Formats: sequence, C-alpha cells, structure tokens
Amino acid sequence: MTHSLSDVTGRIFDMQSFSIHDGPGIRTTVFLKGCPLRCLWCHNPESVGREPDIGYIAHKCIACGQCVEVCEHDAHKITEQGHVYTRDLCVTCGTCLPGCPTGALEMAGKDITAAEVIEQVERDRMFYERSGGGVTLSGGEPLMQPEFTHAILSLASEAGLHRVVDTSGCAPWKTAEPLLQMADLVLYDLKATDSDVHRQLTGVPNELILSNLRSLIGMDDGPDVWLRLPVIPGCNTDDQRITAMADLCAELDASPRVKGVFLMPYHRLAESKYEQFGHEYKLAGLEPPDDELLKSITARFAERGVTIRHD
Repeated sequence: MTHSLSDVTGRIFDMQSFSIHDGPGIRTTVFLKGCPLRCLWCHNPESVGREPDIGYIAHKCIACGQCVEVCEHDAHKITEQGHVYTRDLCVTCGTCLPGCPTGALEMAGKDITAAEVIEQVERDRMFYERSGGGVTLSGGEPLMQPEFTHAILSLASEAGLHRVVDTSGCAPWKTAEPLLQMADLVLYDLKATDSDVHRQLTGVPNELILSNLRSLIGMDDGPDVWLRLPVIPGCNTDDQRITAMADLCAELDASPRVKGVFLMPYHRLAESKYEQFGHEYKLAGLEPPDDELLKSITARFAERGVTIRHD
C-alpha cells in the first residue's frame, strides 16, 4: 500500500459488514461523518455533524453512577428520577463511556486511517468474491471528506475491491468528479425535482445536485449509476411530484451509465436515534408508504418507460 494514502485519516461513525442494500452483493459499508443536507427523514441523524456525538440510550441505563464519578463537567447526574444527561454541559470527551456497564452511552464518530478501513474491509473478502460485493462509502456524505474518500477508494482499487459511493451529489463538481470517477458504481439519491420543495425537505436547493448528476452520467468513461428515490408519504408522493420525478428519470435513464432506478420507501426504524442523540424528529408518527402507493408509483414510472428495480 502507498504509505501516504494509508496514513490519511478521516472520521466515521460506523462500519457495517454483510450489508445487502448498499450496492450489489454482500458488502461492507463505511459510514462517514458529516452531511450538507438536513433531510427531514434522515435515517442516520448521528451522521449529520462533523464532530463526534455521544448517544444516550435511556432504557439501557441502570443509574449506577459510574459516569457521574468520572465526568468533570457535571453532564451526568443521578436524581430521584434516575440518570439525567445534560448535553449542553457535555464536551464529548468520552471519559464516561468505558465505565458504562450496559452500553447506555456510546460515541458516534471516531478517527481512523484509510489503511485501517481497508484492513477491516478485507476480512470479508471471501464473501465479496462469492457474491459480487465489495466496499461502499456512505454517510453522511463521503464527498465532505474528499481526501479520506480518495485514499480509501485508491487503496480499495489496489486491493481489487469493487467500490461503491453512496452520495447526495451535493458538493462542487471539482470535488465530486475525481472521487466519483474512482468508483465502480455510484448510488445517487434524488429527493425532489423542484428546487423549492427540495429545500423544504433537505435544507438545500437541488440545482447543484442535478447539474452534478448530468455531468456524472455524461462521463465518457465514468462509473455505473443507480438512481435511488426516497418515498416519503406527504413529502414527495403527490401526483405532481411523482410525475415530475418519473419524467426526470425517463430522461436520465436514457444514458447508458444509468443501470437502475430504485425506490427507497420511508421506514421508522431510526426514530429512536433522534432521542438517543438529542435531536427533534420532525416526522414523528409518519407511517411508511403502503403497497398501494408503491405500486402506483411503479406504474407511473412504467408509463414513461422506466422500470423500478429492487436491490
């Protein structure tokens, strides 16, 4: 391995082995910290900030007081109601974590070298070879840590690993182009076609995202692309918005680079994370899309010659 690339350090919040929804085959997904979007339905709220976050899982806490003894900032207290964690006083030093006997406290965000990432990814090589899998960089947003992402992709290429980048495309093209060029496959998320709607749902407009996507699929020697469409009831599922998205995908699907269009139905599995990391969940109580809605969306796309795939 190239020494300089091996030593490049970045920040991740998780590495998940045996992933089957982040590209083809069995994969190891590396989740990088930091994201420029603030999607209302984000399934990884701990990914948004660049700095490490401490999660507190209340139901695991036995109010033993170990954290109180070691915390120098009074962020932890034991009261008659039990353990109270005051985030405003926490400096995220992590001193309280090792002594927590139940894992009620956990750190989201650690620094790691590109070589350490590849070393862990390599442990499951036999599964990649049998299934056509590899490594996927996700987040957060991998494009927010360009040097780290470049180092991982370079080392993965040297190791002969299949490389996927999962992105929102929200980065300057001069940053995105060399990184996406290094991938075998790009998973590109499309939330809404209308820029104002996109801003309401994610906090940012979509002109840059759509411009980058057109540049990506226009590359002469670029990676394959999967378009991934979050389906969020009441947010981007009315007839007008679905029709506009179907029309856009029909246009994009004409490119030989685009190898599939996938629906990503909203689910509620991440709701508890918001409380765990001290964030407000703005879609509390929202139900996932039912089969009828998904079938109607699939049919609308089919009318425009676009086949919805399932990974």
